[in-house]
Parts: sequence; C-alpha cells; structure tokens
Amino acid sequence: MINFRDKNLIPIWEKVQKGEELTFEDGIKLYNSSDLISIGKMAHWLQREKSGDAVYFVVNQKIEPTNICVLSCKFCDFAVNKNSPEAYEMTIEEILSKLNSDLLEVHITGGLHPDWEWEYYVGMVKEIKKHFPKIDVKAFTAVEIDFFSKKFKKSIEEVLLELKEAGLRTLPGGGAEVFSERVRRLLFNQKIGAKKWLEIHRTAHKLGIKSNATLLYGHIETIEERINHFLLLRDLQKETGGFLSFIPLAFQPGETGIKPRNQFTSAIDDLKTIAISRLMLNNFEHIKAYWVMLTEELAAVALNFGADDMDGTVGGERIAHDAGAITPMELAKNKLIKIINDANKIPVERDIFYKPVKLHSKNVIGRVSYLNTLPFFKHLDSREYKIFPAPPRQLGQLFKDGNIDAGIISLVDYFDKENDFTFLNYGIVGNKNVKSVILYSKYPIEKLNNKSIAITDETSTSFRLLQVFLEMRYKLDVVYVREKISAREKNLPNFDAFLTIGDDALKFMKNKFEDFKYIYDLAELWYEWKQLPFVFAVWAVKKDLPQQKIDALNELLEDALNKFFSDETKIEEFYNVKIGFTQKEIQDYLNNIVYRLGEKEIEAINVFKEYYQQLMQKHIAEEKTINIQ
Repeated sequence: MINFRDKNLIPIWEKVQKGEELTFEDGIKLYNSSDLISIGKMAHWLQREKSGDAVYFVVNQKIEPTNICVLSCKFCDFAVNKNSPEAYEMTIEEILSKLNSDLLEVHITGGLHPDWEWEYYVGMVKEIKKHFPKIDVKAFTAVEIDFFSKKFKKSIEEVLLELKEAGLRTLPGGGAEVFSERVRRLLFNQKIGAKKWLEIHRTAHKLGIKSNATLLYGHIETIEERINHFLLLRDLQKETGGFLSFIPLAFQPGETGIKPRNQFTSAIDDLKTIAISRLMLNNFEHIKAYWVMLTEELAAVALNFGADDMDGTVGGERIAHDAGAITPMELAKNKLIKIINDANKIPVERDIFYKPVKLHSKNVIGRVSYLNTLPFFKHLDSREYKIFPAPPRQLGQLFKDGNIDAGIISLVDYFDKENDFTFLNYGIVGNKNVKSVILYSKYPIEKLNNKSIAITDETSTSFRLLQVFLEMRYKLDVVYVREKISAREKNLPNFDAFLTIGDDALKFMKNKFEDFKYIYDLAELWYEWKQLPFVFAVWAVKKDLPQQKIDALNELLEDALNKFFSDETKIEEFYNVKIGFTQKEIQDYLNNIVYRLGEKEIEAINVFKEYYQQLMQKHIAEEKTINIQ
C-alpha cells in the first residue's frame, strides 16, 4: 500500500501493477513530481517482483589499458593525446599482472589509441582467458567497437565475432551517454550517436553476445532527453532481449568546464533517476546503483529505490575518479556485503550473467522464480526471512552449497541433499498434467533414438524425468544439449526436440510450431505410465533448524495457501502481461497444480527416486558422458 502525496502518480502505479509499459508522458510526470518516496516505493515493488530481496555484486577488476585517445570529448577528464606527460599505455603483461584467480569478471574500456594494432586487442582477450580461464571478459564500449571497425576495415559483425572467438563474453554499456543529437553535437561530436550505438548492441545480441546499457545524466541533457533514452533502450530490449542491466551514471564534471546544476547531481536526482529507470525499463531485469559515482552511502539507499545491483569491487577504475568521483578506488568485498546486509537485503555474489555464486546472508528462503510458486509467496508472512528467487537448477546448487535455509527445491536436488534437508508436506505437483513441463518434438517420442534434444538450462528434475522416459522406458540413445530456451531463440529448429519448463513453457503455449508437431506434457506421460501424480519440487528445510522454527514455517505455508485460494484472492494483472495469459487462464493453471503432499504424492516421490537412482547407476556403469554444456 502506497500513500501517495502526489495523486497524479496513482494512474502510473496502476499501470506498474498491471505490468504495462509507461509512456513518455508518464516519465515526465514522474520527473516533475516531488513525491520522491512514492516513486521509490513503486520502483522497489517492481524490483522485488523481479529479484526478491537479492542485491547482486561481482568480484571484478576494472582495466583501462590507455588514456591516449583520438577523440576530444568535452565532458571527459580522462583522455589525453599521446604527447601528454600524463599519457600511459599498458602492455598485455601489465594487464595480466592486475588480475588474480579470485576475480570473476574483468571490465575493460579505455581511450581510442591511434597506433595499436588489431592483434593487440584480440591478443589481450586471448591471454586473459588463457591465464585466467574462470574470469569472464566484459570489454569495449560501442564507441570502441565502432573505432575498431573503421580503423581496421572490418564490419561490426567481424569485429564482434573475432572478439567473441578470443573469449569476449559481454559488452559494457558505456558510450551511450544520452541519446540526443543536440547533446552529442555540443559535448562529443566526434563520437557515435544513438543510431550507431543501438545498431552495434543489436548486432552483438544477434551474435549471442549479451550487453549492458547506461545513461550519463546531470550535465546539459533535458528531462525529455532522458525519457527518450529510456524508451529507445526499452524498444531494443523488446526486440532482442540481449541487455543484462541498466546503469544510470551520475556526471562527474571534474575540470571539464561543464558546470551544470551546481556541478554535481543531487541525491534526490540520483534516487529519482534510479527509480524512474526501474519503472520505465520494465523489461530490464537489473538496475545498478553504481557506487563509484553515487558514493557507497547513497548506493545503499538506492537499494530501496529500484536498484538490485551494486556492480562490484571495481579495483582500478580511473575514468570517474579523474573526473572528480570521491569514492574509494575499490570497495572490499566484505564491505559490500555489509552494506547490502545493513539494507536488509541478500548480498548475492554473481558471475557476469547474474548466475548466483554465493549468498552472503542468513535466514534465506529460496523461491523458484515461476508463476506456479505464487500461491506460496503472495501472502507469505516472511518477516523472519529474506526471499531469493531463481530458476530450479540455480536454486538447487545454492541448496547443495548450504546457501539457503529453506524453500522450494527441485526433487532431484533434494535427493542429492536429503542427509542435510527434510521436506515438508508441500511442493509443486502435476496431477495428470502440469502444462508447464513440455517436450516439443518433430518425431513421436519413441522415435527419438539418436536425435538431438535441446534442454532448457533452468531444469533439474524435468530433465531427469525426460531421461527416465527416453532411456529407461523407451530404451533410446539421445544427445542432450543445454540451451537457453525461450520464444525469442532462433536456433530451436536446429534440434529434433526441445524441453521447456516454467513460465517459458506457458509462453510457448501461445506459439505455433510447424516443425514440432508432437507436444508432450511430462506429467501427463508419467500419469499414463504409473497412474501417479508427479512431484517436481518440494518445500525443504535444513535438518538443523530448531523444530519450533520448522513448525512455524509449516503454519505460514498453510496460511499462505488458504489465503491465496480463498474466494477473495485476485491475481495481479502484472502476471497477465508477464505470461501472456488471461486472468482465467492463470487461475485455471494454478488450480490444476497440487501444493500439498499426501499419500499418493509420497508414493510418487519414492517411485521416481528408484528410477532416478537406477538412471545414475546406469550412467556410471556405462561410463556415459552426457553432452550437456
């Protein structure tokens, strides 16, 4: 419940709750409103719908190989010409000396050097991956990619492909500044504009290279130009889905001579811009509070204004500091963890693609991040706990690593950890069918011998259930390949079949696939075979939790289910837009799932456990290596 002081924001709030896109006019209203707290609460609500209580960070290092640059942008205090006494150049050996095996990411951007050869850039990426294979490389802004293309007479696609082959994983979001031709001409007329920046990121996404996006604000741009910037990014994300995060960057004037708005952005403008970016960019999963430019104190406040990422330890950053940033040159991992915990959030150490590596918090409940868990969480009184949402496979790994105290865990992951966990009488059960664990196939299931099947990278139990069918019931030999499977993916026709689960499976129901004529609901196949429901996931708790706490959680879950399925319960229209279902379709889907475990469900768990153990023993006996990336 938000108590709006500015009543003009109420129609915007109604749109946000329905999952509708905000318009240009909505963005202007938000910026013109003085009701900062209400704007922050709206953004925080949307952020929690996406990320729960998680705040992400990465252990990373910033590398700026040179400050020598052929451009002379008015807002930049970092770049110099090659004859400047302040000029520096790093060799590849010097770059490698800045890295260590504790890092998960290196972020590389710098000046546009007039003399370096193409082999230097490709070699840099190759050598990093050779010496530090676990470090993911995020490198080269769209401005640098454009520079490489022109200088070395290669197409944008050729540049990106060669860097990808060398080991590049993602692109940073720099160089966008603000999408305004007026501002570009006044401040950086030698740099690429909006059209080229968007084209480069579109090409990267097409090639399977994820990227990030930024906005440099607080100089001479107008509010209207900021909003237009958001809309252009949102449109490209709608087209490609290739952006990982959005980072609002507060302008640091330094000695540039640009002195807008009393030299620095205000804390109010910073918080409002973070919140509005969260509200306008509803199809971006993550919004960063970049502590390097905000200060760590303000970044902590921003975690309740729509941000769910604090970037990282960022050792070695110079561009912002040369322009006057007053933050430390790096923030120790333990301090980042403390800042996030003090904000009552979960510090989530991540990799470059936001895959969680470790949760640095206690009293964490894991939630499978699908619609089918909503009946547990819509009314769950979780004041004692923090909620961490993730796909089943990621959540299972966190359970196994001891990062989560309780929550919904995929059944096979529970089997692997049942010495440490016990399950409650709750779960996710398909009774005769489930509608969200679906195999699409070009051939009848019994004809899939020696065929290739794409397996969603989010599944644990559903994949093992499919293996039981194919290998133990039908005695088939199949090639499995882990893939990102969504309606947007273009490579699915390359496979003979594909397995999709959760919300993606629901979205696929609205699509027509001419090639994939055979559609199998795995819960339905199981019921036809065994006359039993299928338990995909169970609520599990650590065995060493006090019994009083376990009993209290049981009561909370029962109360949450009763409230959800009462006549008064109405599912927010937010999920209608997210899934593409009508209110009735969503209600019918959830009503079809069984959430309490009875005798039949326990029997089904035990029957499947026997098959699962036989399957694992069979693979060991055959020394079988499954082609799963």
